[in-house]
Amino acid sequence: MRRARCLALAALALSLTPTLAVAERNLVPTLDRSFDVCPNRPAEPVWMQDISLRQAYQRVLVQDIYRAQNLERIVETGSCGCETRFPSWDAAEAVFREKYASNERWEMLEASDGYNRRANAARTAAKAICDAAGNW
Repeated sequence: MRRARCLALAALALSLTPTLAVAERNLVPTLDRSFDVCPNRPAEPVWMQDISLRQAYQRVLVQDIYRAQNLERIVETGSCGCETRFPSWDAAEAVFREKYASNERWEMLEASDGYNRRANAARTAAKAICDAAGNW
């Protein structure tokens, strides 16, 4: 009886293997980004896309600045148009260059934490505004 169950389970596993292989093959990740909301978002600055892995914390800081600025702007203006939610990266990049570009890694990580807290504080209100506009 026990051997029959083992053989049945083995047969089931072998019969599913081709199906799993096909499913796995269809889940190939892509670097192409498409968005349902605000599909014409500006691309990150080229230097951020090409940054080395060792300096990725710089990219993360700019992304955190961008997110906090945008969520706060939505709350301040009460508007969630695509230009407000996803503006150019210029303002975030300028803050990074003026305040953080020459800082040490640990200082940038601390700054990222602060911008994440700011973004999270604005997120709930911004989400409500954007939900109403159909842009969340």
